[in-house]
Amino acid sequence: MVGNGGREHAICWKIAQSPKCEKLYCAPGNGGISEVAELVDIKADDIEGLLKFAREKKIDLTVVGPESPLVKGIVDRFEDEGLKAFGPRKELANLEGSKVFAKEVMKRCGVPTADFRVFDNSADAIKYIEEKGPELVVKADGLCAGKGVIVCRVKGEAEEAVKKILDEKIFGDAGKRVIIEELLSGEEASIIVICDGKNFVLLESSQDHKRAYDGDKGPNTGGMGAYSPAPVITDALFKKISDEIISPIIKTLGSDGKFYKGALYAGIMVTASGPKVLEFNVRFGDPETQAVLPRLKTDLVELLVRATSDALEGYSLMWDRRHSVSVVLAAGGYPGDYEKGMEISGLEEAGKMKDVTVFHAGTKLGRRSKDGRGLFITSGGRVLNVTALGDDIKQAIERCYTAVQKINFDTMHYRRDIGYRAVKR
Repeated sequence: MVGNGGREHAICWKIAQSPKCEKLYCAPGNGGISEVAELVDIKADDIEGLLKFAREKKIDLTVVGPESPLVKGIVDRFEDEGLKAFGPRKELANLEGSKVFAKEVMKRCGVPTADFRVFDNSADAIKYIEEKGPELVVKADGLCAGKGVIVCRVKGEAEEAVKKILDEKIFGDAGKRVIIEELLSGEEASIIVICDGKNFVLLESSQDHKRAYDGDKGPNTGGMGAYSPAPVITDALFKKISDEIISPIIKTLGSDGKFYKGALYAGIMVTASGPKVLEFNVRFGDPETQAVLPRLKTDLVELLVRATSDALEGYSLMWDRRHSVSVVLAAGGYPGDYEKGMEISGLEEAGKMKDVTVFHAGTKLGRRSKDGRGLFITSGGRVLNVTALGDDIKQAIERCYTAVQKINFDTMHYRRDIGYRAVKR
């Protein structure tokens, strides 16, 4: 497993349950992952270092968690050396690596998405904004760790966003171009599919909460929590997304001789006129994975191997019909500057609760306690994901927040309303 976040802990946790897995390594991993996998001190984007390790250890399958190594071509390098790796090759990883590329593919496939224009200079972009009005979305073209999308609602916001990205270069080379698109209204949902190049299976729906504070206030983050399933995605909508969004993308790319393998994440806005794509990601979502995988009853290793072996045709997944909720515990200041190195208490008590799993996102092992147990300290902005299952969404929420209240570290903050849309429905 390549990566070190909450998503990677959830995937490792699920892989470790498989009888097909004899030995699991994670590079570089985190404190919590060390309980289910052997950590390897190689950075996630050190492709040559990872390749050397995989050769030496005769690794049968490498699963790539984050987008950066995928966009840099890790799967190409591994496959060229005869090693299996789960994820798309470099060219198709540009579905996330370049928002312009993704929009052009969607347009060619007839996939419903927001109207858009692409600009590489602020003067032309601002002129377009003046024609269109204030309600727009400004996106940096490249990878910006989830912070490259700026939703603009009042006059002046879009112009300011364009200047910051194109002129002040706040995202560096990732902001050489911007997309300006219409602001879609509706309710968002996340759909993750696993592809083998020609066939695909859909994971259960989920919904992320991007804003830092309750009531969807504050700045965008990498995600402050998620729940699954998302009731906004009815059975009819689920089929429509499969038939009119996912299938055209996979088939069109395949007809070009470009076979998409790996996880494909579609960020969907359910509008009055139907589902439209906000973005594609080329890996499992984070924190959606932490909400979805605890509901998956199918062996994850078998699913991943089938995806890398062109063997998904006719394959179906089994699911726990209960609901899940996952709440992110973040360090004070996140998504801005935050402190590290704070000791975490209450993990054991929370983890003992029925149907509760705590996934580590930004932790590392600190000193040992008197009884020899490892103590965890914070090492990132998003520190933990507390996930709970329940017979309905209300029970899952109640169980999750009961577990959250057992955990503490200095400056800890979290949203107290994860799942509120599902409750309303």
